[in-house]
Amino acid sequence: MNAPLYPKMAVVGCGLIGASVILAARAAGAVGNVAVADLSPTARERIIALGLADSVTADTAEACQDADLVVFAVPVMAMAQAALAAAPGLKSGVTITDVGSVKAAVREALTKALPETAFIIPGHPIAGTEQSGPDAGFAELFQHRWVILTPLTRSDTPYMAAVERLTAFWTALGSNVELMDEKHHDLVLALTSHLPHLIAYNIVGTAADLEGVTRGEVMKYSAGGFRDFTRIAASDPTMWRDVFLANKDAVLEVLGRFTEDLQALSRAIRWAEGDKLFDLFSRTREIRRGIIAAGQESAAPNFGRDHRPASEISDIKSQ
Repeated sequence: MNAPLYPKMAVVGCGLIGASVILAARAAGAVGNVAVADLSPTARERIIALGLADSVTADTAEACQDADLVVFAVPVMAMAQAALAAAPGLKSGVTITDVGSVKAAVREALTKALPETAFIIPGHPIAGTEQSGPDAGFAELFQHRWVILTPLTRSDTPYMAAVERLTAFWTALGSNVELMDEKHHDLVLALTSHLPHLIAYNIVGTAADLEGVTRGEVMKYSAGGFRDFTRIAASDPTMWRDVFLANKDAVLEVLGRFTEDLQALSRAIRWAEGDKLFDLFSRTREIRRGIIAAGQESAAPNFGRDHRPASEISDIKSQ
């Protein structure tokens, strides 16, 4: 049996993603001992009941002692506080990563809070469901999904070796790994993830507030498209509040472009410009077909504790 990539892994914050990292890493034999730090007494009770970790504590520094890998799986705006709490327990040469969907803000928080002897490699597994909490985790979540790592601008041999080791870790969990500049990551995700969530929250809120249509009618007559919006809008509100605040520049840039395109679409409808509508719908259908061809239609096919079908699983991150 091969030795684990990381003899000890500490996970700070154990919701859907944190629990899934543990389950996937153990299933792959990528880690040995697992310690979890979580500030929620209720979460700690569930983590213990599920047998997710070898040790569970509210003391972040204690969980991180002697850890070879520390994974921060807390909301983005809580990252600085979590890193400060972990710092006293970190050994020299530990690899530090995270699972947040904003990277520039996370890089700043981690580099300010953590010692220079730590290898900080921000990361983002593009996988998840709208479910949250330790019970939502499942080992197959990262299968065939992309994980983006945004390493610091370092080229020294020990740091590059740490990047290779973390890449091997995510590959062992079944993921495809890509390295990217953190600012480019934030712009890409503003388009592919953050804006769609903002639209979902807004359209469901509009439906709830619309006079002349009752809430019962909204629920009873929801077509497939609206049901998809409500599923996305059911994501963790704390996490998504933090995402929009931490990535506001990129989100506002993409939102401005979207607003312009939406106004053009409104004019096409108003003036019955059917050709323009048909051309747009044809182009967007090809994008959808490309996503399916690339194997990125769902976060994981028919996996998870509730055994939902693939059509009910999305790339929504809930921590």
